Amino acid sequence: MNKILSTTLIVLAVIALAAVVFFAGSMYARANAFGPSMMFGYGWNNNNAYGPSMMNGRGAGMMNGRGPSMMGGYGYNTANLPVLTIDQTKAAAEKYLANLNNADLEIAEVMIFDNGGYVIVKESSTGIGAFELLVDPVSQTAYPEHGPNMMWNLKYSGTNHQYMMGGRGYGMMGGGMMQGWNSAAPLDVSAEMTVTPEQAVEYAQKYLDANFAGATVEHPTQFYGYYTLDFEKDGKIAGMLSVNGYSGQVFLHTWHGTFIEETEYE
Repeated sequence: MNKILSTTLIVLAVIALAAVVFFAGSMYARANAFGPSMMFGYGWNNNNAYGPSMMNGRGAGMMNGRGPSMMGGYGYNTANLPVLTIDQTKAAAEKYLANLNNADLEIAEVMIFDNGGYVIVKESSTGIGAFELLVDPVSQTAYPEHGPNMMWNLKYSGTNHQYMMGGRGYGMMGGGMMQGWNSAAPLDVSAEMTVTPEQAVEYAQKYLDANFAGATVEHPTQFYGYYTLDFEKDGKIAGMLSVNGYSGQVFLHTWHGTFIEETEYE
């Protein structure tokens, strides 16, 4: 009797374990099918593009704190934010770059929006975009832009932890996730992509025609793995989007707010 009971319990335990594994696998597959939607507030739509999901929005962020929340919005009321200047934004980006100790990196462009600053960092040796930064309007601190800059950047983001976290050598939450991934140099990857700059413009314009009637796309900035493009409407910059350099998929940046001014550097 005891042997039968023991065997029965073992069988039940195996069945329960199999159910748990199946459930976990299903959740993992679902999460990967929707890409980064849980982290950045975006999911695939049927127009070969990313669009805002239910999680995306401004207002109170995680823990009701300041700074960019994990859902792709600021963690405070953006209606009361101070407006950054070009000089403040550039200084914050320079401080960030100083932590990386890479003489090949320089600021290519600074843009000011009512939600904060935006900076393009390029390689001086190649002229290719290295990565994108945002500058918090309250703390005046620069940090890596979420979205394509983290997901699609093949050289200066992803597993290359030094460039994601500003060279500090610690992970999220001050030393938790990804701790110890402090790379000494950017990854060695090719700048060649299957999607050409001309095709990136076509994909971006097609997306705009379907979603922002009357908007026109500007010349793309090439990064390692994707392109980022501003777009205009009625002669003014109205927004920004990125195009994957291999799939052609489009990702709309929704967090910048209203454009104010910009400066480009040679």
